[in-house]
Parts: sequence; structure tokens; C-alpha cells
Amino acid sequence: MNLPDKKYIASFDIDAQCTFTPICPEELPVAEGDTIADELNAQAQYASLRVASRDAHSMSALWLSDADHAPLSPIEGYPDLDIRWPAHAIIGTKGFEFIPGLDGTAYDFQVFKGIEPDKHPYGACYHDLKNTLSTGVIEYLHQQGITTVICGGLATDYCVKNTVLQLRAAGFEVILNKAACRGIAPDTIAAAMEEMAQAGVQFIDNAATLGC
Repeated sequence: MNLPDKKYIASFDIDAQCTFTPICPEELPVAEGDTIADELNAQAQYASLRVASRDAHSMSALWLSDADHAPLSPIEGYPDLDIRWPAHAIIGTKGFEFIPGLDGTAYDFQVFKGIEPDKHPYGACYHDLKNTLSTGVIEYLHQQGITTVICGGLATDYCVKNTVLQLRAAGFEVILNKAACRGIAPDTIAAAMEEMAQAGVQFIDNAATLGC
């Protein structure tokens, strides 16, 4: 792949947390979500900066499902909440932690998203669902002169897709490393890949392709 100079490239680990893996089966496990660390580490070797996002929730979140409110049921009255989810990525729990194989000290910039009880964003670039309240990562990447972002993480069909589309809308060239992602369901993964392709995202099978 014909990459720009390394100084213009960032690597983005999107929500690569235990909460989205079989390590935390009662949260939001994605099959094989705990197996992507090697690929995330490999793609970072082609970048001058490494950034990460993490869901960072509390047990006071208004979107939590319970006995009276089933997961995925709609929420009304809050502009930055759409549906309910089981408790996941609660700060201080195993689910909040990075997956095994990732070093939390290796990042130049980290985004914590979903801290507010009345917000549950999916993309890592904005705190709100309308993409108006920046998390600062877009500004940081622009300030550092980054033009190209290599992405991977969890899950392909939700937070990865939304983050990638936000980065494209902000003017970055985006490369999605398919080996560094895992998704929830074949149909939603396929739809996400098509949406990202339509937005001009480039795809690679694995990080080794970057050196070709």
C-alpha cells in the first residue's frame, strides 16, 4: 500500500476493551474480540501517533436496561440516548480495561466516552449523537499534522463504523484493518462495510499489507 510519510499517520484503537469480549460474558461480548491486540499493535508500527477510545460508563447511566426495561428498547426524552443496553464498561471494572496485549501507557491521546449519565455515543469523535460536542480527538490529530488514520477495534458494526465515518467527515484518509476488528452479526457487519466503503474508506486484510 502506498502510504504517506509515517509522521502523517495515526493508529486508532477503537473501544478495544474487555467489555466487548468473551472475557466479560455478561456485558456485550463480541466473538473473538479479545484476539485483536496483535493486529492493533502491528498497525501502530506504521504510525507516528497512537490514540484510543474507551467506553467509560457509570451505574447511574440512564440507558441501563433492567427488569422493567429490556435491552435495545427505545428511550424517549433524551436527545443523546437512543436505546437501552446492559451495564458495560463501568469505570473501575474489568470491562473498562483494555483487552490483554494492549499497553494503556502506549497511547498519545485517549478518549473516554459515555461518562455522562444522559449520553451514550457510539463514535469516538463526539460525545453526542448529533456529532456536535467534540471529544477533542479530531482537533488533536489535525494539530499534529495527521492526514491518515489506520483504524481497528470493537465492534465493526457499531463504534468502529461510527468513528470511521466521523473521521472521514473530518477530512482524514481512513484505512480499516479488517484483521484488527470484530463485529456482532454478519448482516450488520456487511452493511457497515458497505457504508464505510461508500464514504471512501480503504480496507486492508491485515497490518502486514501496509508494508507492501
